[in-house]
Amino acid sequence: MSASENTNYYVERNNRNLAAIQHLLDKELPDFCGDYFLAIDSQTSPLTRLNYAHDLKIFFHFLMTRRFKNYTSAKQFTLSDIESITNNDIEMFLAFLSHYTYQNKQHVCNDRAKARKLSSVRTMFKYFFNRGMISVDNSAKVATPKLHEKPIIRLDGDEVFNIIDVAESGDGLSPHQRVFHERNKVRDSAIIILFLGTGIRISELVGLNNEDINFSDNSFIVTRKGGGKSILYFDDDVADALRRYIDYKSETELPNGPKDALFLSSQKRRITVRAVENLVQKYAKIVSPLKKISPHKLRSTYGTALYRATGDIYVVADVLGHKDVNTTRKHYAAISEDVRRSVVGKVKLHPDGEDEN
Repeated sequence: MSASENTNYYVERNNRNLAAIQHLLDKELPDFCGDYFLAIDSQTSPLTRLNYAHDLKIFFHFLMTRRFKNYTSAKQFTLSDIESITNNDIEMFLAFLSHYTYQNKQHVCNDRAKARKLSSVRTMFKYFFNRGMISVDNSAKVATPKLHEKPIIRLDGDEVFNIIDVAESGDGLSPHQRVFHERNKVRDSAIIILFLGTGIRISELVGLNNEDINFSDNSFIVTRKGGGKSILYFDDDVADALRRYIDYKSETELPNGPKDALFLSSQKRRITVRAVENLVQKYAKIVSPLKKISPHKLRSTYGTALYRATGDIYVVADVLGHKDVNTTRKHYAAISEDVRRSVVGKVKLHPDGEDEN
């Protein structure tokens, strides 16, 4: 396996994100933002910076609808304008995000999305304030929207077995869906089983190459969010599903198809994140129509099962690739209910055998 083959997908993804950032800087953000994005280049990933750029684009759009109505382009903003922004302006921005129109489309932000956009705005203000380029940072005075813990949505009990069965059999699919299922069922089953058997992230799954799989010790190499690589291990059920798919693919792959990508689309290209999301939702709707199951929820299902089996939050954090164990604890806080149930009766109020009367 060559290094270029293994990193090709991630290099291409980063290049796309970098091009998108540059487009926003050239066309839709004030010129002074260029200095800010250059300063955070070594501390953030291209995807993080792209999200910042989109958030700031909405912020300057808001300012042009309220405070700077004479401006027709974000390019007209100066650092003096930024210095004049009050905490009330930013609080109005958060209110605006509840329901707004941008490029003829309606958008709605929940408190979590508002908090992320506020963080993007604060980071920019802080940079220019710390550099002495503005004399006041009023963004620091704005309270972060209160975030409520989201319930952990995951597959329970027989739902895990059922979604695998549906992916393999196609039961419950429409006649139209069955046409595509017959062609893709081996691949889809392998993807579902890989999520449920390893807790892999969707970006890690899409980026897998054939050479990353090692059946001699049932391991594979994943590229984590920050670009680092980890070796994960899988059981025989996952190994069998992967072997079936690889064998099937070798019999049906077109000669001009990609030789490195593990999971391919119907068009014989590397499968996309959106395609994986769609196939997971398709099978999940049959098994659990009241739950909105995504690839991340399959990851949560695995993480919960692993914690229940090991009782070790640090092991779960390591396997899932969480840099901070508090992230793991937050995501799987709901399973503390299992612990609360398990201690019922452990504290005795009466000696054994003694009648409470």
